[in-house]
Amino acid sequence: MRIQEHVPLAPRTSLELGGPARFFVEATDDTMVAEALAWAARRGVPARVLGGGSNLVVADAGFDGLVIEMAQRDLQIDGNRVRAAAGEPWDVLVARCVDAGLAGLECLSGIPGRVGATPIQNVGAYGQEVAETIRAVRALDRATGHEQLLTPAQCAFGYRDSMFKRDPDRFVVLEVTFELVAGGAPALRYAELARAFEGDASPSLSEVREKVIALRRTKSMVIDASDPNRRSAGSFFTNPIVAPEVADAVVAASEAPVPRWPTEDGRVKLAAGWLIEQAGMSKGTRRGAVGISSAHALGLVHHGGGTTAQLLALADEVRDAVRARFGVTLEREPVLWA
Repeated sequence: MRIQEHVPLAPRTSLELGGPARFFVEATDDTMVAEALAWAARRGVPARVLGGGSNLVVADAGFDGLVIEMAQRDLQIDGNRVRAAAGEPWDVLVARCVDAGLAGLECLSGIPGRVGATPIQNVGAYGQEVAETIRAVRALDRATGHEQLLTPAQCAFGYRDSMFKRDPDRFVVLEVTFELVAGGAPALRYAELARAFEGDASPSLSEVREKVIALRRTKSMVIDASDPNRRSAGSFFTNPIVAPEVADAVVAASEAPVPRWPTEDGRVKLAAGWLIEQAGMSKGTRRGAVGISSAHALGLVHHGGGTTAQLLALADEVRDAVRARFGVTLEREPVLWA
């Protein structure tokens, strides 16, 4: 295990912002993860885990501790069961599953990052969430130093949420097992995706994957070096889920139709991007080196030469505008290392 010092983190994030890690190690197997955590504990320094860096905002001062980059690679498909190490690139896994005729992840195509982050965020898009297909998560319990095999119930998944996210210093995800549907039909639950296949009663998994990536590309939600909005963390805010009376107040305060969807617990999901634009923060808004994506109001982007402080100031401006206009407080989706 080779511990490096003062390693830049900005190049390891999709926003390309933030300062260095005081200590850094690339963990190529699970043993190295445990050794790195023990190394940090002996020295009394904090330790954090880095995946693909696509859902991360690093402070300008960096992180004064040990950063463990998850670089384990292993992907096994056995019938309709898929087992993947935390360091596997997520979209590689999705592509392999689609090629194998396994349904359940096709709408999650084109999402950057690594497998280990998906249960933490309960990654979802275009009508699918990983919680629907996860059957087990093997994780290292930092409190005991032992591995645990956690069930979906123990993971306590919610909308863009999980037990891992609520208690980020407890577990390190090492491996995820998915159960998919061999020969299953693709999911066309999301209205925008369903409209894209009007007149086609039975698109293939690969056709749905290609369409999802195309739709994401129009919103600058794929990694593309030629895209001026490429330095982002995807959706910067989650869609707020509010009480019915709050949704009714938003409708009363708006002159335009309000996109909203009922949830299973009786609340209402609102569209954060719509709220942002209706609050006067339009796509393409710019504040120096940072701004709102010209393709999607949920994306905050770094145009180069900026700072994390500038990005967070813009995020506060957006949040304040929505709160002042609608009385709804947006929650940040990316993790902040400050």
